[in-house]
Amino acid sequence: MLIRKIGIVSRTYRHMNRYRQIITVLFKYGFGDLVDRLHVGQYLEIGMQMISRKRRDRVEKLTRSERLRMALEELGPTFVKMGQILSSRPDLIPVEFIEELSKLQDSVPPFPFSQVREIIETELTSPIDEIFQKFEETPLAAASIGQVHRAQLRNGEDVIVKVQRPGIRAIIEVDLEILLHLATLIERHIEELEIHRPTRVVEEFASSLEKEIDYTIEASNAERFARQFIENSSVYVPRIFMETTTKQILTMEYVDGIKASEIDKLDNEGLDRNIIASRGADLILEQVFKHGFFHADPHPGNVFIMPDNVICYLDFGMMGRVDRYARENFADIVYGYVRRDESKIADAILKVVEWDREPDRRVLERDISDFVESYLYKPLKELHIGDIFQKLLELITTHGLRLPPDIFLMIKAMAQVEGLGLVLDPDFDMTRRAAPFIKRIKLERLSPKRVVGDFLESGGDLVQLLKDIPEELRTILKQLRQGKTRIVFEHRGLENVISGLDRSSNRIASSLIISALIIGSSLVIRTEMGPFLFGFPILGVVGFSIAGIFGIGLLISILRSGRM
Repeated sequence: MLIRKIGIVSRTYRHMNRYRQIITVLFKYGFGDLVDRLHVGQYLEIGMQMISRKRRDRVEKLTRSERLRMALEELGPTFVKMGQILSSRPDLIPVEFIEELSKLQDSVPPFPFSQVREIIETELTSPIDEIFQKFEETPLAAASIGQVHRAQLRNGEDVIVKVQRPGIRAIIEVDLEILLHLATLIERHIEELEIHRPTRVVEEFASSLEKEIDYTIEASNAERFARQFIENSSVYVPRIFMETTTKQILTMEYVDGIKASEIDKLDNEGLDRNIIASRGADLILEQVFKHGFFHADPHPGNVFIMPDNVICYLDFGMMGRVDRYARENFADIVYGYVRRDESKIADAILKVVEWDREPDRRVLERDISDFVESYLYKPLKELHIGDIFQKLLELITTHGLRLPPDIFLMIKAMAQVEGLGLVLDPDFDMTRRAAPFIKRIKLERLSPKRVVGDFLESGGDLVQLLKDIPEELRTILKQLRQGKTRIVFEHRGLENVISGLDRSSNRIASSLIISALIIGSSLVIRTEMGPFLFGFPILGVVGFSIAGIFGIGLLISILRSGRM
């Protein structure tokens, strides 16, 4: 999504009301210190009058993370989505904010059916009655980006139709432009937040939101997910009807199932909760460790249970991706916990995380060792992956380390499935379910095919590097000839030597000046040129005096240094 910077008067005026609303809400929820530091008080002339003292006192009793969540909810869809995305970015915000932003509610009043009809007919270029045999005017659910209606195609198939909220793109664009302006002010005025590069975060958020409001991307995710499990009868993925799907409309097969968290309904239908819990765990583990493409939001509302304990996934707007090496390093962390080997855990963590400044490995290993020992004597059944990685996230954050977003999404998805599994089956053991997948990952790493493949890949990279070196050298030499490249030599560890030489040279220079003054003054005195002071030429006396002062100063400096 294209974000245009605010700065031109006409554009600033166009955004003024929304800007004032945003700043007013921030102030209302106790972020006045931030507003003051951003120097945007000119937007508060009217807004501050709308905030009563009583309301501010009530809000200030809440934690900062709670106030941020409430502010984002009040500011609407763009900010709700930003909060939801930030809740998966432990590299940007503290853990307590992640927990609170995960509670963000994305529920708003529905928009009228007349607008639904207009959008469908405009997008599909046909009257709604020619596309659908039935179309329920009352939506099943309404969210900030769109709402869902139940319908029936002309061929009799039951479907759900997700329709994007009218004008939502324009609203998001204005909010993003204001966010970019605020991010620029943060980088300019708040030094401690500059390291996170807020403008880059806003640009990444804009890119992520662009994907979310394009329903064809969600349709592609669903089809890819379905191909992964095409031979697995324990999972069901609703069909996507591409002929009635556009960027603003998504048509998906209607599924009549039971939410995975509705225990009483599952029991009444005679479904086996133990099997459901085990299958749910196996499915997320297969997505992560085998395919590297996984459903990143498998909460109970997105997981339906069908007859024969078949699991049906819904809503493919948020998907995660992890490459082979990330999967293997993550497997090493889990394996280290199962084997209770803190050394392997430390090695694997350092391969997974990112940092701006390399951590003190000795201190990190000590903290990891203490962390592992706190779980060492617990039965494996009590080692819940969600709890372990929550504490581990807090540990690595204290060392200035960051988990890449997709790794965090993977951990979060596994923790959600584990939590649901424990609701379904109190004896559920996620660690035991993960063991075969971890073992397979480690065996695959040592397989002859993999070893040969890695060797050939490394060899190919080496050959390519050798081929590239001559051309790169020619480029460097050309830039040197054209004056486009400078080579700067920086001496390290010579500071004391250089400082000593500077002092010595200064003392020698001072000594020469003193000697010159003494010799010059002696010559002046011998000439007997007036005027005179106490019978001596004044110019000679002044020269001797200056030489004496300089000499005493030089002697004091030498004595203070302790080196004669």
